[in-house]
Amino acid sequence: MLLIRETFDLIDRALAEDQVAHDVTTDTLITSGQQGAVVLVARAEGVLAGLPVAGAVFARVDPSLRLEALAEDGSPVSPGQHLARIEGAVAGMLRAERTALNFLQRMSGVATETARYVRAVEGLPARVLDTRKTLPGHRHLDKYAVRMGGGRNHRQNLSDGILIKDNHIAAARAQGLSLADTVRNAVERAPMALKVEVEVESLEEALEALDAGAHILLLDNMTPDDMRQIVGMARGRALTEASGGIDLETVRAVAETGVDFISSGALTHSTRALDISMELQA
Repeated sequence: MLLIRETFDLIDRALAEDQVAHDVTTDTLITSGQQGAVVLVARAEGVLAGLPVAGAVFARVDPSLRLEALAEDGSPVSPGQHLARIEGAVAGMLRAERTALNFLQRMSGVATETARYVRAVEGLPARVLDTRKTLPGHRHLDKYAVRMGGGRNHRQNLSDGILIKDNHIAAARAQGLSLADTVRNAVERAPMALKVEVEVESLEEALEALDAGAHILLLDNMTPDDMRQIVGMARGRALTEASGGIDLETVRAVAETGVDFISSGALTHSTRALDISMELQA
């Protein structure tokens, strides 16, 4: 994982929030010279993501601390498995513990949830995508975790692609423009190499967008039967993406319609952290 400036800025803000320089418990009980080692331990089954970030947290608190990875990001983990070992000043490890685990647990939770969706559509061509429904400030970490879980990234930000959604369409209609007009304008004005994706809610809208030259159709909250019909209409003309209200119970039925992509905000906006702990070794 490439740690970018935004990652270190985020780590620094998290450490400042936790006031690690003023850890009164550690200052009261632990001498500065005490040395030791800790291990990070999985307490649940899942997929690992974020070890390099956790290592950066420890190094930010005490540059002499170094994390030795005992598992790789993207690998499955099981309860009791040792994920990493850190040696050095005990005080520094205790100060960094909560912040490091917060990053590691969230990212591993995202990777674990993504892997569940990917497994659910195994054997079908549909690819699982994330959305921009990420924790503010954590987008690059959330999207990295999705990749570790076997998913793919949709737009990183608003500059990455043209996605015409319901409110864009409503704003254009207020100016007297039809859906077809809006799509044609986007296709004609789009920067080179950017695809135009259009959210549609009916068969009629899908056909109108196709005829206007849309590159991708976003099928919003549609029934599998409608999706299947639109996939047939769009074949050879545009890609299709299903979204809206899709969960683990329904994702395979959606994939069986033949859509190219399935996007879910649930991968990042409401994921459950993976249980991981830090243990001081005797």
